[in-house]
Amino acid sequence: MFVITGATGQLGSRIVERLLRRVPAERVAISVREPAKAGALAERGVRIRAADFTDPASLEHAFEGAEQVLVVSAAIRGADEAVAANTAALDAASAAGAKRILYTSHQAASRNSLFGAAQTHARTEEHLAGLGVPFTALRNGYYATAIGLTLGGVRETGRLTLPEDGPFSWTSHDDLADVAVAALTTDGLFDGATPPLTGPEALDFEAVAAVVSDVLGRPVTRVVVSDEEWAATSGMPPAAAEFFLGMFRAARRGEFAVTDPTLEKVIGRPATGVRAVVERLLQT
Repeated sequence: MFVITGATGQLGSRIVERLLRRVPAERVAISVREPAKAGALAERGVRIRAADFTDPASLEHAFEGAEQVLVVSAAIRGADEAVAANTAALDAASAAGAKRILYTSHQAASRNSLFGAAQTHARTEEHLAGLGVPFTALRNGYYATAIGLTLGGVRETGRLTLPEDGPFSWTSHDDLADVAVAALTTDGLFDGATPPLTGPEALDFEAVAAVVSDVLGRPVTRVVVSDEEWAATSGMPPAAAEFFLGMFRAARRGEFAVTDPTLEKVIGRPATGVRAVVERLLQT
């Protein structure tokens, strides 16, 4: 049996939907914080299990009977809190006897990263590798949907105002879900940490602004401001602003500029381009 966590989120929901195209529903279980949101999956025969990474006791039965567990990393800011949540899920999967554990990591996973989330992933990967269970760390490219967080007001102002950045290997959730399902269902596809799972190109926000301009059919100017000015005017709480500033600092150092052909080879088609993602984002 396969057990997938975070199955009502952006990535987890896509993974489950694709997995159900390959295996019978009775072979799939999901672990979610709010089972009520998974009613449609329950109706299709998927087993629903309530669990919360921040409550280790709730994880005791989440992975019962699992041959493979895919842990979608916790969406928690704060390195220690996020690592504790991720490792609690990994420990529970191991204790339940899972024969293989997969974890959604990040292409820039490193303890030396300037991006806090990449440090979290590195620490989690280290813990996973130490469990003594066969594992795969899916080193996902930077989620292209993050572009949407920068587009507020762009229609009205014609300006994309952000700190100095660098190239990002923007990658779609759909493509990454396809890779995850391939990893779950193809023996020997990946062992340990994967190569960067990215599209073939890396774009900085100057290039993103050009894509947005093309989609909107009118000029959009990329405006560079200091980290301090952006944080002061972002409207975000200080902790959230600092999280995103880490993203820009890491981009300036080139941490997200790496691309790799592995994703396209696995999914057997071209990766989703940034323009397609921007078109969807601007429609919502």
